[in-house]
Amino acid sequence: MSGSVDLSGLTAVELTAALASGEVSARDAVEHVLQVTERENPRLGAFLSVAPVLARQRAAALDERFAQDGPTGRLHGLPTAFKDLTDVAGMRTTFGSRIAQDAEPADQDDALAATVHGAGAVSVGKTNVPEFGLPCHTENLIAPPTRNPLDPARTAGGSSGGAAAAVASGMLPVAPGNDGGGSVRIPAAACGLVGFKPGRNVVPADRAAAQMTAQLGGPEAGSVRNLTCSGPLARTVEDAGLLLDAMLGAEWSGPGDRGPLQTAAVDADPGRLSVGVSTESPFAPDLEITLAPAAVSAVTAAATALAHAGHEVSEVEVGFQPGYHRMFRTVWTSALARIPLPQEAETLLGPLAANFLELVRGYSEDQVTEAVAGLEAWAADARGRLDAVDVVMTPVLAFAPPPIGTFTALPPAEDYELQCRFTPYTSMVNVMGLPAVSVPVLRDEGGLSWSVQLIGREGTEVQLTALAAQLEGLLAGRG
Repeated sequence: MSGSVDLSGLTAVELTAALASGEVSARDAVEHVLQVTERENPRLGAFLSVAPVLARQRAAALDERFAQDGPTGRLHGLPTAFKDLTDVAGMRTTFGSRIAQDAEPADQDDALAATVHGAGAVSVGKTNVPEFGLPCHTENLIAPPTRNPLDPARTAGGSSGGAAAAVASGMLPVAPGNDGGGSVRIPAAACGLVGFKPGRNVVPADRAAAQMTAQLGGPEAGSVRNLTCSGPLARTVEDAGLLLDAMLGAEWSGPGDRGPLQTAAVDADPGRLSVGVSTESPFAPDLEITLAPAAVSAVTAAATALAHAGHEVSEVEVGFQPGYHRMFRTVWTSALARIPLPQEAETLLGPLAANFLELVRGYSEDQVTEAVAGLEAWAADARGRLDAVDVVMTPVLAFAPPPIGTFTALPPAEDYELQCRFTPYTSMVNVMGLPAVSVPVLRDEGGLSWSVQLIGREGTEVQLTALAAQLEGLLAGRG
């Protein structure tokens, strides 16, 4: 069916259209992805595991259903893969840790995987992650590190580094990730992709997980302790909108029906917005934040493009309240206490996770409560300050993705601080619970990509998608 179609040249939107029309079969799409993965994964380490038998079985079943009833959903037959933090039926979940590397395969999909599979997608494996998804670089003790397709000597970022490397190298057309402090936007920026983090609990699977955690005695669903949101990594804004529509469970009436986010990407009309440009980081003055010239150039180029499109672009003085670095570190590391760990955990964990566990065990209940309350107050104040404009634009990365081994060669405390200096603008968005999208802007002389982050107000995912798509078009000369 697909012999005349060059699948490597298709976007995710184009591939889903070809799958929905029958021009390409699900089996052919899966075989293409498995072939590219077999070729590219050994040098990039994007996958922790590949599941060709399960993928082929799923694709064959979809083709049988297609022959009788037509396409099964908006992602019918689209190959993808979840991070190895997410349960997928028939595949083991290792969390990138020696603690779980011999785990039994999951009995069922978790809520997000079930939603995406319900839209017709086919999982071909599990993408690489750092241990428990904690760092912003994808290096662990059970698999080779994930390398950046733009420069394999460098990190692909994290924690969705495997997903980003797979999409950027053509192993996958698009991939779901999750983002607790930048884990979608950071690797997207490092690898030259679009990365979208919706607002807190906007994705139904995230909301259900937060509510279940609260029922079991964990933090309330709206708490700053619920930092993680699910979002897509893609090569284009429209591809990101396609996957995010599926993750949101948007209704689908048949081939050609676009969800609200994909429609926003196609129409690309956000209206005339006030865009505030800021390079302030809440980590300063606790940490020295120094921006590479290319990071500044990307912000300048994006601001100029949006101003030419008629938006009101100006610098904005945010004036973040102090104390963020200490409070965020306490809240971020305390999440490790919610992970069931065996008694011998210290002997199995990598240095950074072991250090975090040591910190967590030293916290008193009052210390955590104080940090959470302080971060809640910080978030409310920051949201109010950002409300002065419709959208805030910042860099994503302060400097180029470092070489593999840079972070892990450092003592844990220095490793963590370097991560904060590398990514000084992402975690604050999770704390505020706002939507944000990372958009690639330019390539430097070495071929590395530099992005900007667009931060929207609560509930503005559709508008933010339209603005990101407009910027993408302007930078490509289409506006």
